[in-house]
Amino acid sequence: MNAKRFTINIPQAALDDLQERLRKTRFPDEAKALKAGRQNGTAVTYMKEMVDYWQHKYDWRKHESNLNKFAHFKAEVEGVDIHFIHERSKKPNAKPIILTHGWPDSFYRFHKVIPLLAEDFDVVVPSLPGFGFSERRAMNSSAIADLWVKLMSEVLGYGSFLAAGGDLGSPVTKALAMHHADVVKAVHLTDVGYPTGQEDPGTLTEAEQEFVNMAQWWSMTEGAYLFVQGNKPHSLAYGLNDSPAGLAAWIISFVNGGNETAVADEALGSRDELLTNIMIYWLTETAGSAARMYREEAKTTYGGGWNAQPVMPQKSDVPTAVALFPGDSQFPREWAERQGLNVKRFSKLPKGGHFAALDVPELFVKDVSEAFAELTRAID
Repeated sequence: MNAKRFTINIPQAALDDLQERLRKTRFPDEAKALKAGRQNGTAVTYMKEMVDYWQHKYDWRKHESNLNKFAHFKAEVEGVDIHFIHERSKKPNAKPIILTHGWPDSFYRFHKVIPLLAEDFDVVVPSLPGFGFSERRAMNSSAIADLWVKLMSEVLGYGSFLAAGGDLGSPVTKALAMHHADVVKAVHLTDVGYPTGQEDPGTLTEAEQEFVNMAQWWSMTEGAYLFVQGNKPHSLAYGLNDSPAGLAAWIISFVNGGNETAVADEALGSRDELLTNIMIYWLTETAGSAARMYREEAKTTYGGGWNAQPVMPQKSDVPTAVALFPGDSQFPREWAERQGLNVKRFSKLPKGGHFAALDVPELFVKDVSEAFAELTRAID
C-alpha cells in the first residue's frame, strides 16, 4: 500500500466538452409566483448568470495550478484507490490529523485551512471513496473509517492520529471514534447527526425536542437530496453526469438551503471556489458515485432502507470536541452526547456556516487547534 505522487492534469478535451455543454444549456422556465424561484429550487436568473460566468470568466487552469501546490498522492487501500493530500508540518513531532469532507463539497473544503493547520499538524485530507479523484466506489461511513485507519497507519506510518470532519465527514469521524479508539486519540466535529425516528420523546430535553422538531421540518422542506440520493441515486446520476448546469443547480440548491439571505458563492467562500468544487465533481464524473454514498448510509443506518428500523448508536470513550457555527443546524450539547460521543468541549462560534473551513477558515483553525490542544493535554 505505497503512496504515489499524483498531479491533477485535466485533458483539454474535457474542458472543451464542458464549454460546449454550457453553451447548449437548455434553461427551464422561471417559477414566477415564487420569490426569486428559490423556494422551488435554484433560480433560473441566478443560473443564467452563473453559466455565463462559468463560460467566460472562470479559469480552471488557474485553480488546477493552485491545487497542485499541495502534495497530492494516491494509494490503494484495501483494494480501493484513494486520493489524498498529505502536508507535513515543519514542527518537530507534529501530531497527524485527518480531515474528512462531505457532500456537496470535496477535499477542496479544506484548501484554505491546510496551510494554517500544517503549522502545527501533519495534515491529511483524503477524497471520500466515490468522490473527486478517489475511486468511484460508494461506501458507508464505517467502512470508510476502516480505510482511513489503514491509510494513516499502514500507508503513512502513524501510530495514532486526530480526526475532524463535517457533513458526511462527521459520521466517518464518529465511526473512527466508535471503532478505532486504539489509534484515534481525539475528534472534532461540526455536526453530530440528525433524528432517525428511534428517539423516545419522553427522554428528550426541551432543547433536544426543539432540535428534533426543527430537523423534521427541515427534512420535509430542504431534504430532497437525502431522499433521492438515499433511494434512487442512479436515476439522478444520468442528469448530473450529462449536464454541467444541472449538476451546478442541484448542488447550489442545497448549499443555499432555502435561506432567502444565503448565497451559494459566499457559503463556499467565493464564486470561483463554488465553481472549483463543482468542477471537481464534473471533471471526475463522480456526481453519481458520490450520491450513492447516501444509499450506502441508508442501508447501514436503517438496516436496509429509509423505512427500516434505525440502528442504535454505539458509545465512544474518545474525547470529542464539537464546534457549533451559527449558520449551521443548532443542537444542544445533550443531543451530541445522546449520539454516544464523549463530549469534552462544546463551542458556539460567533460566525460561520455549514462550510466553515471555507467561509471562516481562521476561526475554524483556531477552534480545531485549541480543541485538540485541550483534549490531548488531558490524555498526555
